[in-house]
Amino acid sequence: MTQRKPHDVPFETWVDRLIREAQERGEFDNLPGAGKPLPGIDRPLTEDWWVHQKIREEELPSDALLPPALQLRKELAALPEDVRDLRDEAEVRARVREVNERVAAWIRNPSGPMLPVAPANMEAVVAEWRAAQPGPPPTHPPESTPTPPDPPEPTRVRRRRRWWWPWGRASR
Repeated sequence: MTQRKPHDVPFETWVDRLIREAQERGEFDNLPGAGKPLPGIDRPLTEDWWVHQKIREEELPSDALLPPALQLRKELAALPEDVRDLRDEAEVRARVREVNERVAAWIRNPSGPMLPVAPANMEAVVAEWRAAQPGPPPTHPPESTPTPPDPPEPTRVRRRRRWWWPWGRASR
């Protein structure tokens, strides 16, 4: 349909003529689903029927419809279960860091409904992962005792200057 509608022809007549000419050329023959009933014709239609159909066709998870804040909250709730099968602590920490980065990005630039979303507590997730691991917890070789840091040098307390004092000295 690359033609422009002539201005002296009514719109309905012009569209009907284009459809009739396309039928005569056979452009509607052998279309997929020709002669078959429409799928889902017996089901009641909802406002967003096409969204549900697209999700079924593309085999998308149902979470695809959730706003970003709810997706993040759901991901945070499932985090302990997601990291349970990881092999070592570095992978667990990397996974938690990745989720926390997405949470931080959403906090910086929120979209959708404003729901409170906080980053996951990395140490709590790692501790839960350790507790779920079979066998005894890994033992680390004892490290040498660190030497305590040198005490800080005493600093001289400066008195704050008052901006309104005529000579710039502190009040007496």
